[in-house]
Amino acid sequence: MSHEEIEVLVVGAGQAGLAMSGHLSEAGVPHLVLERHRIAERWRSERWDSLVANGPAWHDRFPGLEFLNLDPDAFASKDEVADYFAAYAEKIAAPVRCGVEVTSVRKNAGRPGFRAETSAGVVNARFVVAATGPFQRPVIPDVVPGDAGLVQLHSSGYRNPGQLPEGAVLVVGAGSSGVQIADELQRSGRAVHLSVGPHDRPPRSYRGRDFVWWLGVLGKWDAETPPRGAEHVTIAVSGARGGQTVDFRALAAQGVELVGRTVSYDDGVLRFAPDLVENIAHGDASYLSLLDEADAYIARNGLDLPEEPEARVLGPDPACMTDPARELDLAAAGVGSIIWATGFAVDYGWLQVDAFDEAGKPRHRRGVSSEPGVYFLGLPWLSRRGSSFIWGVWHDARYLADHIATQRAYLTYGAPA
Repeated sequence: MSHEEIEVLVVGAGQAGLAMSGHLSEAGVPHLVLERHRIAERWRSERWDSLVANGPAWHDRFPGLEFLNLDPDAFASKDEVADYFAAYAEKIAAPVRCGVEVTSVRKNAGRPGFRAETSAGVVNARFVVAATGPFQRPVIPDVVPGDAGLVQLHSSGYRNPGQLPEGAVLVVGAGSSGVQIADELQRSGRAVHLSVGPHDRPPRSYRGRDFVWWLGVLGKWDAETPPRGAEHVTIAVSGARGGQTVDFRALAAQGVELVGRTVSYDDGVLRFAPDLVENIAHGDASYLSLLDEADAYIARNGLDLPEEPEARVLGPDPACMTDPARELDLAAAGVGSIIWATGFAVDYGWLQVDAFDEAGKPRHRRGVSSEPGVYFLGLPWLSRRGSSFIWGVWHDARYLADHIATQRAYLTYGAPA
């Protein structure tokens, strides 16, 4: 079994780990990036076939590399995103080792640093960066038992409509994943029920600018804390088919049956909360509020951007909203599959240090953990709203690399030349 010493160990070679490697290299800090699969593996094997990035190529990238052969306003496919990260790793000569799993990291006793047990041997590191991101463990609520006679998949396991057995499909979750999967299934000819929970619904674009631009100029990407009660509210936005504003009324007109939050199951019947109208109204309010702020910004700065009054037309409420179903007999409706687009949880079982609270959540400030020498990167709201996005993680990585370089300078004070 091999044994080596390194200054910084970065665990994970997705967008967070590669951003970290880029900044550590610029700072001249020796480091090693370990990845248990391939670079950006989750983009390749844990996403559905037709997925594209939710932001345009000009925005969802690192500053030092553009997407090749892709219009800046286009939305990169999942494979193009994975290839982009592989190209970036090659561009910066990132010291990545693929196929190596980190099984445990513990603080060294009586000496600085940490001991990492891996599938390829032991690595001793002065600093450790957990760059495994927020999408580590798929979350499926304990609602429908596994022996209910249904195919149940998390969105990370869904690939395409042909993967599912014949029959109708219930999609649970109204964020980007749930909306896009429900739309794809309905367009393939399936009967689809979409369980809609609380969400924000920004315009895909408004007055000639994509919503990512609006969030930038309005300072929303830099918000340091989520609004109270909105820590886990999902964003319904899509780059599919060239990018269009998510419109639940249009989905219903298209044939998708909207229902409220999925709350319970009993003897073949699913029951939904009476919150469908409220959830859609909240999404409408967030949508219209952003239009108001955009209009005010345009007026304040004297910008010549085309008016778009039709963006405020919401359309009539469909029957499934005016008289929402409170329950669904799955057999009677012909439902053979449930797709749970219900998000992910982090899993830091391998990181056995004093850096977590009672609920198992990382204790940190801007990614600098409560365990000196341990850092977190790529998590939502790590330092701001944009932290878990491709461009946002780049800025967080720069801060952490600077923190590590500063700590190294302190540690070398007084050491022999």
